[in-house]
Amino acid sequence: MKQLLDVFHMTRKADSALIWWMLLAFLVPLLLGVVLAVVATDSVLGAIIWVVLGVVTGFLAALIVMNRRAERAAYRRMEGQQGAVGAVLRATLRRGWRGSEIPVAVNPRTRDAVYRAVGRPGVVLIAEGPKGRTQRLLDEERRKVLRVAPNTPVSVLRVGPEEDAIRLGQINRSLGRLKGKLTRAEVLAVSNRLESLAGGVPVPKGIDPTKTRPVRR
Repeated sequence: MKQLLDVFHMTRKADSALIWWMLLAFLVPLLLGVVLAVVATDSVLGAIIWVVLGVVTGFLAALIVMNRRAERAAYRRMEGQQGAVGAVLRATLRRGWRGSEIPVAVNPRTRDAVYRAVGRPGVVLIAEGPKGRTQRLLDEERRKVLRVAPNTPVSVLRVGPEEDAIRLGQINRSLGRLKGKLTRAEVLAVSNRLESLAGGVPVPKGIDPTKTRPVRR
């Protein structure tokens, strides 16, 4: 209940119409239950059951509405921020897809980034930034993918405010619309091959390589 209240208060700050939508979602099933209690049964017990069912259904419907609007509010807050695509991939990537919050290519000057997800439709490159600035990153990453997995389909998604781009909340929906072309075993094999491109040893957490100092002893 505390978590639900926290989500409610946080969403209400960003969405002033939240209360009215939740109230509507609660009242419609409740009124339907009352109507059925009067029309569909002649016993007191049957009427009580219909009313209770309407209350429970209305409560669940209100929670669903709050969840959807909280998700939209969260996406609106993240839009335009660096690393937003990675946060979405980490938290909401659907089962059957393999991806990471760490970009596979970054422009150090503009902070534009390209992320990668591997699923049954093949390899999907997700660009975070304007089309003119991310096209070179996409072309380079596409060449890397085709060099490691030549016969793997490669698709491109762009996230941003442009007309031909998608919003953060549409990433999973866009991935789900792609047609499957690989088997599960092929997805695993392609993902392992692409992960080998990174190479080297990862930097331990908490260490900033730009701030390290040599030992002069």
